Amino acid sequence: MNNLVLCDKEFAQFRDLIFEIAGIRMSDAKKPLVSGRLAKRVRAQGLFSYGDYFRLLLNERTELQVAVDLLTTNETYFFREPKHFAFLREQILPEPGNRSSVRVWSGACSSGEEPYSIAMTLAEVLGNRPWEVLASDLSLRVLEKARSGLYRMVDAEDIPRPLLTRYCLKGIGENSGSLLIDPALRNRVSFRQINLNTALPDLGQFEVIFLRNVMIYFDLETKRQVMQRMLPSLKPGGYFIVSHSESLNGVCDELKVVSPSIYRKPHA
Repeated sequence: MNNLVLCDKEFAQFRDLIFEIAGIRMSDAKKPLVSGRLAKRVRAQGLFSYGDYFRLLLNERTELQVAVDLLTTNETYFFREPKHFAFLREQILPEPGNRSSVRVWSGACSSGEEPYSIAMTLAEVLGNRPWEVLASDLSLRVLEKARSGLYRMVDAEDIPRPLLTRYCLKGIGENSGSLLIDPALRNRVSFRQINLNTALPDLGQFEVIFLRNVMIYFDLETKRQVMQRMLPSLKPGGYFIVSHSESLNGVCDELKVVSPSIYRKPHA
């Protein structure tokens, strides 16, 4: 029971499954990650091999969601790639216009650090004027954590101190060592499970879409399909932001480069 070994054939099955569901391409180098993240689930189900677990996933949708959660969750932290938040604060939000409200979509929100960083920035610049953040992810597990707004105090290292003081509550007593996103801010962020690899629900349109550290896992054709699905949700004149390690060159020619990793949809 303790000698679980993920053979190449089994790894290929999980790799194909994740590509089919999430559009994520896993290289051979990801084999130890798959093995490590799924081992506890194999044992928890009383199974003796990864092959048995894969066959279980074909018939158990709840367990399939658990496996997808484990294999698609990636590292995130508050105010990651701070230049993007500076651009949002200094360039996008002060732009003149007749916006009745500002809507921002965090398209792969993971455990919530990105959308809450966006929300703090919007609150600072726009105050009580109408704004909202939609945060989506494929993983139900990380969405549950994100909704709670509860983090370890050490996770707050990258939050600028004025924002930390204004929008975060320090845990005391049994919650010592933790922080809670202020409920007033948390209530302006909505979380929703959305798979970017399938047809999207009607979400309305957004002034800004963040889709960072996601498309590095997609092949070229999947990237193109994801962009085709998401672009109708971006308003003319709106901004699309990817990570500094990503580019839309050869992926989407409808957006114009503003600066590396920041793109804009032309006005109609």
